[in-house]
Amino acid sequence: MKNVPNILTIIRMILLPVFVLVFFSDMENSRYWALGVYALASFTDLIDGQIARKFNVVTELGKVLDPLADKLMLMTVLICFYLAGFIPPLILGVVIVKELFMIGSAMILYNREDRIVIPANYFGKSATVLFTLSIILMFFMPGNPWVLYLMYFSIAVKISALISYFFTYKKLKGQ
Repeated sequence: MKNVPNILTIIRMILLPVFVLVFFSDMENSRYWALGVYALASFTDLIDGQIARKFNVVTELGKVLDPLADKLMLMTVLICFYLAGFIPPLILGVVIVKELFMIGSAMILYNREDRIVIPANYFGKSATVLFTLSIILMFFMPGNPWVLYLMYFSIAVKISALISYFFTYKKLKGQ
């Protein structure tokens, strides 16, 4: 049972290229099939954390891989949306810069001698929920201004999460 959450996270990472291939394929209703791949990936994200906490099988690897998989999935979907003309470059650019900064920072903190892993918080989880909702809506209403507003709001929450992670880091360093 200890490795099940990590296996689910790795499956989520394997679904990244599957999503891209399906999203841009010529098959009928490819966007809806891509939504299915995204939904499956989101479901693995939901249950891997629940399993890890419920059965007390949280691992150091999982603490690193899970948020990495989340960030890669978000960036992959947004890149596909941008290439398909669903979203403007500003959304893609801000999210990619923010997520790459978070990935780089997490790698630096994790590779330090004291191996700091900053856990997800309310802002981060809220941003994930808001982005998931806006992504699902974008599949059904590509380029819709209200969905784009929701994405912009999601970005604001993501930036709030970044700021709160900084303060969490400062608090951890003060211990």
